Amino acid sequence: MDPRERKIFCLGLLALSLALFACADTGSRQAGQPADGRPASEAAAPGRPAETPAVPAAAPASPADSPVWGEQAGQAPLSALLTEDERNTIDIVRRTKNSVVYVTNLQYARDFFFTTDELVPQGSGSGFVWDGQGHIVTNFHVINEGVKYMVSLPDQRQVEATLVGRDPMKDIAVLKLGQQVGGLEPVAIGTSRDLQVGQKVIAIGNPFGFDHTITTGIVSALGRVMLGAGGTTIRDMIQTDASINPGNSGGPLLDSAGRLIGMNTMIASPSGASSGIGFAVPVDTIRKIVPQIIESGKVTRPDIGGVSFVRDEAARRAGIEGAVVLDVARSSEAYQLGLRGVYRDNYGRLLIRDVITGLDGTKIKSYDDLFAGLDSHKIGDTVTLTVGREGKTRTVTMRLVGND
Repeated sequence: MDPRERKIFCLGLLALSLALFACADTGSRQAGQPADGRPASEAAAPGRPAETPAVPAAAPASPADSPVWGEQAGQAPLSALLTEDERNTIDIVRRTKNSVVYVTNLQYARDFFFTTDELVPQGSGSGFVWDGQGHIVTNFHVINEGVKYMVSLPDQRQVEATLVGRDPMKDIAVLKLGQQVGGLEPVAIGTSRDLQVGQKVIAIGNPFGFDHTITTGIVSALGRVMLGAGGTTIRDMIQTDASINPGNSGGPLLDSAGRLIGMNTMIASPSGASSGIGFAVPVDTIRKIVPQIIESGKVTRPDIGGVSFVRDEAARRAGIEGAVVLDVARSSEAYQLGLRGVYRDNYGRLLIRDVITGLDGTKIKSYDDLFAGLDSHKIGDTVTLTVGREGKTRTVTMRLVGND
């Protein structure tokens, strides 16, 4: 090896030694020891006690160790961060969790080979507990045409129910659970008489099968008139912007005190889903109908007795305004007082005779108007009808009886 190569070799060896020494010094400092390898306690200055190694900081407490899950030390409890309105809603949800049920309507359907009939779900909706005897209130259109009804309880149990009675005119039906069930709580009954537009409401139901869904909103309007499932209009309906979807029908609409003020029944929507315009049958109507159904299985209304009427659609097509009398039973008081229905002339044409155009001085434009007017009376009341026939008008005074 010549001198030049020897010099380069020595310089490289020196550089490698310095690098190894620097690495050893760095490792010693990271380990908390002096570079010479002595323990830290031995490296302390003479006459100065060695420092006590610091105790490692405790690991942060897990959420479960916190007094309230998810809260950090020094922060207010989560419940204290809720608004008064949120606490009110949560309280109502807790109090009514055992008051709302899921109703399934079953019908018979033929199998593919038309050999056997099978029970299949035809529709579903919501309902609420009326009393401690197992009565469930829902909409008529939820149970219509069903042959069997299953009620899903808040604890997911399913109980078969029987139909006690129904009122298509007001879209109300009552079921009764087939067995004694504990843990259910009847909903608190309020009134719809003194509702105010703008007050808070809570809708509970099972939209699209999602059980016990809660939505909130306000009373958007009062006194709405909507065509019901029975073919007549339901008066004084409550309009709300609380989200109501298919499956909410029959569920309760509650006020901020958790009291029943209506039954969610229908929506106005081109798509069939919630549009912020929903309607509920007022609880004051429900309070009149449900006890009658529970007692007798039907609803008895004041009626002029023995008289049937032409459907309003047919009367409108004929350009006639009023309640057109279709037929009058010969045994009825109305027949004795001269009311007559349609008849055929010698050419087989149907001709109209009597049309009721007034009730106690109030103009009647359709059978729907007459039905609503009579519904505000009681059995035994005396009313005065304005009746038109062939361009002439007369009045008929009669006593209202119960409908069959």
